[in-house]
Amino acid sequence: MITNAVQASANPVLRVAPAAPAEAAAYFRAALAFHADVSDVAAALAAGGAPGFVLVDSRSTEAWDQGHIPGAVHLPTALVPEQAEQLLDGSVPVVTYCWGPGCNGATRAALALAELGYQVKEMLGGFEYWTREGFAYETWQGREQRAADPLTAPVEGECGC
Repeated sequence: MITNAVQASANPVLRVAPAAPAEAAAYFRAALAFHADVSDVAAALAAGGAPGFVLVDSRSTEAWDQGHIPGAVHLPTALVPEQAEQLLDGSVPVVTYCWGPGCNGATRAALALAELGYQVKEMLGGFEYWTREGFAYETWQGREQRAADPLTAPVEGECGC
């Protein structure tokens, strides 16, 4: 008979035991306080009216011109300390984004904003997943949109998560 301890030692997933349910709940609750996903940001922006946050693109001007989310404010990470006060209302939460999951520019921008006293979340997936999920974006040439990538979003309907 194989015991749970033997199974866990042979299983790389369970080599470190899962957290207790209460600890896991606290961790995941905290994670949601720091992150928003592309679909939720898109839904909030599409709902009309004020979404309750300002979306900040923390990339360079060249990246912004290549494509950005409609309605976003352009505030490159390096300029946050000197320009945030002129561009952002300190009473409105901020959601930052950068290129995508392989880039931590949005994390650095969120840190800089938090250190200035802003309530802030980071949009997981960044601009890459915005376009991969099929949402419209703007370039210096106008509005564009790609078909949803079936590996990141349902081609039809909602993901349900």
